[in-house]
Amino acid sequence: MLGLAAVAHAEKTRPNILFIMSDDHTSQAVGVYGGRLQALNPTPTLDKLAAEGIVMENAFCTNAICTPSRACIMTGQYSAVNGVTDLNGKLEPARQYLAHEMKQAGYQTAVIGKWHLKERPEAFDYYKVLHSQGDYFDPFFYERGATETVTKQYWWGPATYKNVTSMQGHSTDCIADSALEWFQELRDPDQPFFLKLQFKAPHDYFEYAPRYEDYLADVEIPEPASMWNNERNGSIATRGVDDELLPYIGTSVGARHYRRNMVDDENAPWAHKVDRSLTGDAAKKQAYQLYLKAYLRCVKGVDDNVKRVLDYMEREGILDNTVVIYTGDQGFYLGEHDYIDKRWGYEEAMRMPFIVRYPKGIPAGTRSDAIVENVDYPAMMLDYAGVDTPDYMQGRSFRSIMESGKEPKDWKQAAYYHYWMHMVHHENPAHIGIRTKKFKLLYFYGAAEDATEAETPPAWELYDLENDPQEMNNLYENPEYAQIIEQLKGQLKALRADYGEDDPKFACNAVIDEFWDYGEEARAKAEALSAEYLLKIEAQRKAKQAETRW
Repeated sequence: MLGLAAVAHAEKTRPNILFIMSDDHTSQAVGVYGGRLQALNPTPTLDKLAAEGIVMENAFCTNAICTPSRACIMTGQYSAVNGVTDLNGKLEPARQYLAHEMKQAGYQTAVIGKWHLKERPEAFDYYKVLHSQGDYFDPFFYERGATETVTKQYWWGPATYKNVTSMQGHSTDCIADSALEWFQELRDPDQPFFLKLQFKAPHDYFEYAPRYEDYLADVEIPEPASMWNNERNGSIATRGVDDELLPYIGTSVGARHYRRNMVDDENAPWAHKVDRSLTGDAAKKQAYQLYLKAYLRCVKGVDDNVKRVLDYMEREGILDNTVVIYTGDQGFYLGEHDYIDKRWGYEEAMRMPFIVRYPKGIPAGTRSDAIVENVDYPAMMLDYAGVDTPDYMQGRSFRSIMESGKEPKDWKQAAYYHYWMHMVHHENPAHIGIRTKKFKLLYFYGAAEDATEAETPPAWELYDLENDPQEMNNLYENPEYAQIIEQLKGQLKALRADYGEDDPKFACNAVIDEFWDYGEEARAKAEALSAEYLLKIEAQRKAKQAETRW
């Protein structure tokens, strides 16, 4: 049994863990991941962090939407097990497992910034978190012991919040200020810490701090080719028969989508800058530039504030004994495929940036293409805290991969994906998928979680990622890939069983089973559903237009 002196030494030598996560910060907007935006140098601080540590090139979320992704990271469980499948999901204190495990391991725990899991993070020693999405300017926070009452005026009317702490300024600055205050006033220097520092930015509508107004003002942001020509990306599930559903599925940069697009969106903070005389391609180009510049200005604010925190830690001599992790809660669309937001199982939304710096264990300037998922993050952090992965967690630690650059022989060879929120907010059909290093197989089943009948046309999509990394050519109908499809379907079915996804309690599994083999009868039904959905949505659209006129 360890003596008290040995225990105290272990407490001091175990690394601190700083988990930094930004909302909707996609890998395309992190310089070290390359791509068309790299030359703009959007993230010098994060790139320096990467140069001193490791870049995980194949880090993926299991569901590209805020609340479920955060729940996976807190529980180490897939959505079917942790029960958080959509934005209405909540994580009560008893199931805030990562905080409990860290505290039990002797860590001082804190979470600051965006939480977005409904129930307050009472499992942490200290919390100061935004209400829901939080406000970009003059935010207020739920904080342990807070007593202030705040009334805010929103577009739907006034709202009053009790027992909160209010701050003045931009949320990114306020969140970093709060972290620095915690370091200076609340951190116990004799105890290792676990701090989750979570920024609201760059979540839409990308309301940046005024000091960034001139950033990139005179720069022409490069455009993705797929914004103009989506080639053979998609299927009748995402486009309809003969593209008849293009105006109704997947919100857009250009005016393609009838309800929400960046050309016509008068709610966007940059709407006052729009030249309404522009139409067609000219309007789309303008919308893209405004959309991207606002987004990247928010990213710049995050990068600058991460630097403030890391600089403080370096001055205090605690940086090198801290596992510093930077990620986003999922990816995000910056015009690719003419999409906005996230949710899709395509690369831009499914891929997460993931950078780790820990000079005592991770070689500087390294990269790994090992497949890791957000359910693996807590196991990895617990590993550094000296804690074995609990049996209830489905994820695995990848610490050894980061430190050695080698994958264990039994390491996962595929990432699983499930977007549950059928046709909600941004009109994305529900779908599942599997992503290996070479291929991605997606299955759009087109039904809500509690539905036993498909609403939008189901279809499968296959992408050869080695030859088509932008996912521009759906190969599902190509007979040369029939054997690969069969193998991937088998893997996908096995993963669904392992992760509790095929549980009959989810009504949508009846639809998934119905169209799984996708024979002639299923294809014919899918085509009929395309026509039916078109009639339905156009009728709804006409009824709303008539209601508006009256």
